[in-house]
Amino acid sequence: MQAFELDLRLARDTTTIGRLGLCELRLMNDRRWPWLILVPQRNDITEFHDLTPLDQTMLTFETGLVSKALKSLTKADKINIGSLGNIVPMFHLHIVARHDGDPNWPGPVWGHGTVERYEADVSDRFVADIRQVVLPV
Repeated sequence: MQAFELDLRLARDTTTIGRLGLCELRLMNDRRWPWLILVPQRNDITEFHDLTPLDQTMLTFETGLVSKALKSLTKADKINIGSLGNIVPMFHLHIVARHDGDPNWPGPVWGHGTVERYEADVSDRFVADIRQVVLPV
């Protein structure tokens, strides 16, 4: 079996939080929204239906786990979940915490404005908070 290789654009634009059963959990480096990404650790998968039924079930479970934790941690008004893949074809799932009045509310986050990168200490703190809720020791 070939080792999992993360798409270089995902690696460049995100920070590793940790690994779940199926997915690598990552933080999008854009501080305008608390934005997590689940990437199934499977090569050559571009669509949800390309996953095996068992992987689809695991992804659904992990999506629920992460989205519930993100909503609780951020006190979000709404959690947006989506998979586009038009630019990065490797299958990945976006989980974004939205608040009434955030940039482009109630519109989508994709393609809106200019990325605002996290300061390292803020990113590190958020990653640690997510790990504590989603990946307890």
